[in-house]
Amino acid sequence: MRPVLLRLAGFTLLPLLALVLPFLLLPIIARVVGAAGWSSITSGQAIGVFGATIILWSWNISGPVEIARAGAAPTRAALYSSSIRSRIVIAAVVLPLMTALVTFVARDGYRLDAVTMAWATVLTGFSPAWYGIGTGQPRILAVYDTLPRFFAALISAPLIVATGQVWTYGVVSVVATLAALAAFHKRFGEAGTWFPKSPRSVLREMIVPHAGTAGINLTGSAYASSPVPIATATVPSATATAGFASADAIYRLGLFSVVALGNTFQGWTLERDAADPRQRHLVALGTHAGLGIAGGLFLAFFGPWVSGLMFGDDKRADTLTCIYYGLSFFFLSASTPLIRNILIPARRQKSVLKWTGVSAVAGVLLMVVAGLTSNVPGVALGMAVSEAILFLGLLAPALRVLPAVARPSTVER
Repeated sequence: MRPVLLRLAGFTLLPLLALVLPFLLLPIIARVVGAAGWSSITSGQAIGVFGATIILWSWNISGPVEIARAGAAPTRAALYSSSIRSRIVIAAVVLPLMTALVTFVARDGYRLDAVTMAWATVLTGFSPAWYGIGTGQPRILAVYDTLPRFFAALISAPLIVATGQVWTYGVVSVVATLAALAAFHKRFGEAGTWFPKSPRSVLREMIVPHAGTAGINLTGSAYASSPVPIATATVPSATATAGFASADAIYRLGLFSVVALGNTFQGWTLERDAADPRQRHLVALGTHAGLGIAGGLFLAFFGPWVSGLMFGDDKRADTLTCIYYGLSFFFLSASTPLIRNILIPARRQKSVLKWTGVSAVAGVLLMVVAGLTSNVPGVALGMAVSEAILFLGLLAPALRVLPAVARPSTVER
C-alpha cells in the first residue's frame, strides 16, 4: 500500500495547494460583486467547465490509459501532440460559442467578469494533467497545472481588492495557463506540432474515433455544469440564485477530492504488474464510497454555515439545497471508479454513454422545470437525480465486468 499512499499524497496534496487561494479568492469576489454578480460569475465558471470538457474531448478518460500503455517517451510525445492538435480544432469552435452563451446568461453589468472567468476555466481543457496521471507522476500536475493556477489566484487577490475589477483574475489566469502549456509542450511534446496542418485529417483520425468516450464526457458534464446557469437564467430573484450559487461553489470545491482520488486509483488499478487487481478495484470502490458519504454529510450539515461564512449572509445557501448537493456528491464519487477504472478500460463505452444520456435528460428536464417555477432547491434535486440514475444504472454492468477486468490476461490492452 505504500506506493499508492505516496501517489495519493501527490495527487491530493498538490491540487489542494491550488485550492487554498481560491478559497480566499472566492469570498473576495462574492463580496465585491454582491448577490447579483455572484450568480453571473459562477455561471460563467460553470459554462467554462463545460467548454473545457468539450475541448478535452475524451483525453481525461482515455488519455491516462493510453499514456500508461504507451511506454516509450517518443510514443508518449506523439500521443500528447496529437491531443493538442485535436483540442485546438475543437477550441476554435467552442471558444466563440462559449463567449456568446456566457454573455447571454450573465446579468447586466457583470458580463465582462463572467466571460473572463469562463475563459480562465475553459483553458483547463488544454491541461496536461491526464498525462501526469497516466505516467503516475504528480510532479507534472504540480509544475504545469497546479502552480500556474495557484500563482494566478495569488496575484489576482490583491488586484481585485484594490480595484474591485474581478476580470483581472481571468486575464492573469489565462496568461499563466498559456505559459505553462508552452513550457510543457516544449519538454514533453513533439517539436513543431502545435497547430494541425489539416483540421479535416485531425477530425477523421483523432476526434471521430473517440466520439463514444467523448460523448460520455460531454453528456455528464452537460448536466453537471447546468444548475447555476439554469437557475440564473430562469429564476428572477438574484438573492435566491446567489445562495444557490454559493452551495454550488462549495460543492465544486469539494469535487477536487473526488478527482484526486480518481486520478490516484485509475493508474494504480490498471497497472500491468499488479499482483491482485481485484483487490485494488475493491479498495478503489470502497474508498470512493467512503469519500462520498463523508463529503455528502458535510455538505448537508455544514453547507449553509460554510456558505454564509465564506460568501456573506446575503449569499447563504439554504439547507434543502445543500442536502441535495450532498446527495449529488455521494453518487458522483461512488460512480467515478465504475466508469474510470472498470467500464471504460473494459471497452463498455456504450453502456456508460447510454446511462449518462438517460441521467442527463432526466436531470436537465427537472432542473428547467424547477427553475421556471422558481423552485431553487428543486434545481439541485434535478442534479442529484441525475447522479443517482447514473450510479444505479452503471452498478450492475460494472459488477458483471469486474471479474474479467480484475484478470490482467483478459483485459484488452
